[in-house]
Formats: sequence, structure tokens, C-alpha cells
Amino acid sequence: MRKLVAWNLMTLDGYFEGEKPWDLAFHNYAWGPELEKLSEQFGEQGDLLVFGRKTYEGMAAYWPTAEEGDKTKNYMNNIAKLAVSKTLKEAAWNNTRVVSDPAAELKKLKAEEGKTIFIFGSAELVASLMKEGLVDEYRICIAPVLLGSGNPLFKQTGQQTELKLISSSIAANGAVILNYEVGKAV
Repeated sequence: MRKLVAWNLMTLDGYFEGEKPWDLAFHNYAWGPELEKLSEQFGEQGDLLVFGRKTYEGMAAYWPTAEEGDKTKNYMNNIAKLAVSKTLKEAAWNNTRVVSDPAAELKKLKAEEGKTIFIFGSAELVASLMKEGLVDEYRICIAPVLLGSGNPLFKQTGQQTELKLISSSIAANGAVILNYEVGKAV
């Protein structure tokens, strides 16, 4: 069975973006050789990316013309992708298809053979999939900054979920990378 892994960067005070959509300047506090290597590893570990509509639109606008390293750019542009949306009818970004029922689609895909399925960003989507018990791991990079306000990564779900720390590491710039296995919701 394939794993579904949620990956995101957040500030120490819990925000994954500033007050405006795509306000991600705080990523500069965390970005460095460790995160670059990690992003390349995602390309080796995964064979499917999942995005909520807002994250999909931002990624699709950035990656086709990105000036990032070839490995990451090639990975992002060539891997299979799902855009979760009730309003999009088609997706122009290479190897992307649109789905409107992510829980049903991901239950099916997790049962198939393949590599890890990653969700990047997409906090609302991750919260809905957590309620369905579909997220297997959280991989989070905590940027060494307090943003003060913004869009929180973890949305209120009305349930408590146990997490088990699998690994942790500290980047040279002070960012902390955490990997948690998702346990049961209570």
C-alpha cells in the first residue's frame, strides 16, 4: 500500500503563508542545502503529487518557467499530478488531471502499487484528508521565524490525532525538519 505524505514549511508560530495568498517570503529563512537535497529526494521517493486548487494554480504558474535546479524543476514538471477542485474542469500543467472527490480517488490510488504520494501545501485539503484517515505522515520544516499572523497550517478539525516522531534534523540555518507518522484520531 502506498503512503500519503503531507509536506509543508511553516513558521514557528504555525503559519504556512502570510496574510496574503502566496506570501512565502519566510521560506528564505529555511531554504538551503538541506532543503534542496530533500526536494531532490522527493523526486526519487514519489510518483504522484496532489494539490488543492489554490496550491495547484500557484505551482502551475511557477514551475514550468522556474529557474530552480534542473532536478527539482524536471521532477515538478514531469511527475503525475492531481489537482483537487470542484471548479476546475481541466488542468494545463503537464501530467495533471483534475479530481473533485479526493478521498475516493486517494483511497483507490493508495491501494495500488507505486511510490509515495505527496501533498505539497494545500492545508485545507490535508485537513479534509486527515478527517478521512488518509494521511500517513507529516513532513514539516519549521522555519526559524515568528511571522505574527497569516494562514495557519493546521486547521481546526474537532479531533485530536496522535503523532509518532520518525525523524528530526536541524539545518545549518536553524530550520528544523520533522517527520511524523500519523496515528489514530480520537
